[in-house]
Amino acid sequence: MPTIISANLNGIRSASKKGFFDWMYKQDADFICVQELKAHATDMSAEMLTPAGYHGHFHYAQKKGYSGTGIYSKVLPDAVHVGFGNPEFDAEGRYVRCDFGTLSIISVYCPSGSSSPERQEAKFRFMIAFQSHLIALKAEGREFVICGDWNIAHHEIDLKNWKGNRKNSGFLPEERAWMTHLFDTVGFVDVHRSIDSREEQYTWWSNRGQAWAKNVGWRIDYHVATPGIAGSASSVAIYKEQRFSDHAPLIISYRG
Repeated sequence: MPTIISANLNGIRSASKKGFFDWMYKQDADFICVQELKAHATDMSAEMLTPAGYHGHFHYAQKKGYSGTGIYSKVLPDAVHVGFGNPEFDAEGRYVRCDFGTLSIISVYCPSGSSSPERQEAKFRFMIAFQSHLIALKAEGREFVICGDWNIAHHEIDLKNWKGNRKNSGFLPEERAWMTHLFDTVGFVDVHRSIDSREEQYTWWSNRGQAWAKNVGWRIDYHVATPGIAGSASSVAIYKEQRFSDHAPLIISYRG
């Protein structure tokens, strides 16, 4: 029963100091997808690069202290793909894929558009490019689990204050429609929602206004998978007992 964790660390060095790796070892997961490393290879400790019992593969951003993604796996992958072939966003370190037999695990960090109109336009460009890539992945006929921070809450149930965020990045109609197309037309599955329809399943909380204490959150971290492996999902959990970053790890176990 493979277990896969997705965790936006908002700085791998910061998360490490807060006990992320000690926690990770206890989970004994098969694959751990991490995002927002905010580090280059020279900034990474030996434990960050190759935690005990795991192999690490990373995509670093060109900009220092920015973005970055990685995958930890118990077994060596058959192949590793760094970036998805888009120069603008590959420069930002947003994508790493590891292949294991007929299964591929991807760690992705989709852009946020909340900081400026220019970044929102960049996010829209990413969405167009990444959708084409996802269609190509689907055509490969492999099983994929794409883990990461997608920076979009899909439905009203996926954020606390949905009425007040309808014109804000992360809950714009265009963004939500893009995700609907991904699931309903392209044919991927939101694994979390396929087995858990409860309210208040948030994975990110703003650092402003006591959002964490009041549980005013957003569900923006996902496992997006092909139907075959998505159908084998058996349990989902959001780990909130400790805080390693402004996101909480999303843990899903799969049968087989």
